[in-house]
Amino acid sequence: MRHQKGASYFAILFAIVGFAFIAKVAIAVWGPYWDDRVVDGQIEELIASAPKNTPEKFVQQLSQRLDMNNIRDFNIKDNIKVANDGQLLVQKNYEVRKNFIMNIDLVMKFEKDFDQSTVKAK
Repeated sequence: MRHQKGASYFAILFAIVGFAFIAKVAIAVWGPYWDDRVVDGQIEELIASAPKNTPEKFVQQLSQRLDMNNIRDFNIKDNIKVANDGQLLVQKNYEVRKNFIMNIDLVMKFEKDFDQSTVKAK
């Protein structure tokens, strides 16, 4: 017991590599999740504030709001489907693929449905 002084070099190196790996995952995942949160918020605000909205007008206003919030790589026409059956129904379904290490990608899938009556009830 007298010869033990603390952590070995390998333990310190292993801890540094582990921390770097966790930090790289957090940095790669943070952006898409934050953007998705902003998209959800803008959809909910737009549905709640507009009593009678046509799908075309909704898409146009959502595009303007996302541009204003600096979300420019989100393709509304491919990722969101809007219908009007007496009330506005919005389906969001898309995935984001981020390069992680060499040929390993992280794939994040985002799906959520919004309808006008549920959003206004909140």
